[in-house]
Amino acid sequence: MNIDVKQLGADLAAQFEGLQGRHPGLWPLAPRLLCAAGAMAGVLVLGWYLYWSGQFEEQETLAQQEIKLRDDYKVKMAQAINLEALQAQQQQVNRYVERLEKQLPSKAEMAALLSDINQAGVGRGLQFELFKPGQVVVKDYYAELPIDIRVSGSYHDIGAFAADMAKMPRIVTLNNLALATGKDGTLSLDAVAKTFRYLDQDELEAQAKARKAKKNKKGANAAKGEGA
Repeated sequence: MNIDVKQLGADLAAQFEGLQGRHPGLWPLAPRLLCAAGAMAGVLVLGWYLYWSGQFEEQETLAQQEIKLRDDYKVKMAQAINLEALQAQQQQVNRYVERLEKQLPSKAEMAALLSDINQAGVGRGLQFELFKPGQVVVKDYYAELPIDIRVSGSYHDIGAFAADMAKMPRIVTLNNLALATGKDGTLSLDAVAKTFRYLDQDELEAQAKARKAKKNKKGANAAKGEGA
């Protein structure tokens, strides 16, 4: 079959002549098809921007949420399966924390602990040249008291004194140790003994208020920054 492309193009062009003022229903086939295709394309474009794009975005968001929920479900399922083991582990941790807390004196017991440290040195025949408690440093869950000490005595007595510090029922550590030899051959030990105590209820409440105030201040600054 031979098709005269030139004649076909002329026939199509002729169908688009004289359309002005005529009702679209009276247009030839080619202009009507082209007009219908343009209207359909317009409907598709408007539908995409006004309706379908939002639907696809929502579908994508929900798909991501589904993946997250599936992962959360797997984690919680694993936790549920191991619930008894986790409970046993939690009880073990709680017992360990209780043992540690028993090694921390209260604020009222600190004076007795300082006396025990002093007596430990005197009992070993050491001479205290300095015993100066410093400023209490309050941490998140405990308070730390540094004590500057200087004792003099024999090498073996100083070593026994350090061992006695490690064996105390309360936690006491020796830090920044420095040994020096005196003119008479005795040793002098400079150190910072640190002991710890747990916080009382008033201190815990004060810390909780401070953390809350800090959190509120941070939130207010963030809101202020967004408003600017």
